Amino acid sequence: MKDGKKPNPNVIYPIKGYDKEIYIKPTINNPNIIVGDFSYIADSDFESHVTHHYEWNGDKLIIGKFCQIASGVEFIMNGANHLMNAISTFPFYTLEGWNMEPPAKADMSLKGDTVIGNDVWIGQNATILPGVHIGDGAVIGANSVVGSDVAPYTIEAGNPAKVLRKRFDDEMTELLLEFKWWDKSIEEIDSLIPILTCSDIEKVKIKIMELLA
Repeated sequence: MKDGKKPNPNVIYPIKGYDKEIYIKPTINNPNIIVGDFSYIADSDFESHVTHHYEWNGDKLIIGKFCQIASGVEFIMNGANHLMNAISTFPFYTLEGWNMEPPAKADMSLKGDTVIGNDVWIGQNATILPGVHIGDGAVIGANSVVGSDVAPYTIEAGNPAKVLRKRFDDEMTELLLEFKWWDKSIEEIDSLIPILTCSDIEKVKIKIMELLA
């Protein structure tokens, strides 16, 4: 291991002397936010990036392992939704003095949990809307607004975010989804770094085939 240190997913600050990048998992207090090992954000407070996340909705934000989240990213949760099937969208029930009980969940167009896969890179100031599922290995461009699901190993950008291209051919994508390098031990992942960071995709494909055989 580098400098004799083993990577530790339970430390908050993985870069010595720098407090603007944190591993997210050890900082989480909200039980409805679930984050995998080694996923980080370029900030010192992750939960401030999760907005409209109210306990009564019960929705979860689930993020996999080894995700890279840039500064300014916002995860908007279901509490941001207003009534869309009535005359007014005004949320009387949330404000003092108005005689309205909270509407039924069925009337609120709740989108369910927001789920981010493993090894996902989300660019600066991107916005992830409620209920979106982003697949393993996807890349989200800076300033994008993601309102629909993103397939594994695709690159999306824009407002609304649209597919720019696939990162790899279908065969390589299927191999990576089967290989699941993020679920291996720290020692195994460390030994795989030359493969995981190699730009010769055909060489990597052959090696992963060998490892899966």
